[in-house]
Amino acid sequence: MWRPLATTVLGLALLAGCTDDPEPSARTGSPSYATPGSPSDATPTDLASDPPAERAEPFDADAVLADVRRFANRIGPREATSPGFRRAARFVAQRLRSLGYDVGRTRVPVPAGDSWGVPVDAGTSYNVIADPPGFDATKPYRIVGAHLDSVAVSPGAEDNASGTSVLLELARMASEQPPDVPTRLIAFGAEEPRGESDDLHHFGSRQYVRRMSGPARRNLDGMVALDRVGVRAPAVPICTGGPNGSGLRREVERTARAARVPHATCDDNRASDHWSFEKAGLPAIRLGSVPYAGYHSAQDRPHYVDDREVRRVGRIMWRWLRSP
Repeated sequence: MWRPLATTVLGLALLAGCTDDPEPSARTGSPSYATPGSPSDATPTDLASDPPAERAEPFDADAVLADVRRFANRIGPREATSPGFRRAARFVAQRLRSLGYDVGRTRVPVPAGDSWGVPVDAGTSYNVIADPPGFDATKPYRIVGAHLDSVAVSPGAEDNASGTSVLLELARMASEQPPDVPTRLIAFGAEEPRGESDDLHHFGSRQYVRRMSGPARRNLDGMVALDRVGVRAPAVPICTGGPNGSGLRREVERTARAARVPHATCDDNRASDHWSFEKAGLPAIRLGSVPYAGYHSAQDRPHYVDDREVRRVGRIMWRWLRSP
């Protein structure tokens, strides 16, 4: 049976994995950094295309951290087919409905396997999908996603209550000031692996992409996966799994420069839900993936999630959502 590498080895090997990369060829290269004050930080084009002043209440990092504590401490481990996952899915759906979104849930069959050293049975997980009123996938739209599950042993504060909680805060802001480009929000089920191969990973997002209609594929302006976005780092990782995300990554890099947020780029990052979209030829990227000692362990607690880091991610994402 497949067994994971030791956490200490993973901390050195992973710049960009929510999970260990299932393909030997899929390794993250050295990131290139952009910091505030660099010559490329704010070009005239960046400044000319700035969105209008914010009308929504500012990004609330304290609310994000409160939700991280709820997921990690009150709900706990959220293996994809477990009661904990179902409680988390109900909470996310209720929060999004309370913000005025049209919320649906799709079943995701998941096979038996190995959840980072713990044997797990086959079962059912869920994608929670939230649309703003009047959403129409036959017109240009965007997707922001975050996986809701954790590995079996982990309370999953950083991986991935951090991404899910940022998604919920962006949902609150977008409900107050709807973006010009409508945005679908998805809490994916069963992102975490149940074995070594790519076929045993990303079950919720793979199913979602398989079911996308032709018009929905053609009108997708971009998909961003928020996955492990809370560990304090010199820069926010902006990553792709292959060439299909490169244009969107450049767009989000420009957004980060205009927002004066330090950021790093990485390639061949295939360890989150963006990869399901990229494999289908759709524009998608991932934000997040800084190594940390509690990765995929019972020690993945809220203290790993830093208010400054989630605020940086929020600044990038809110500016991108408000851009044409």
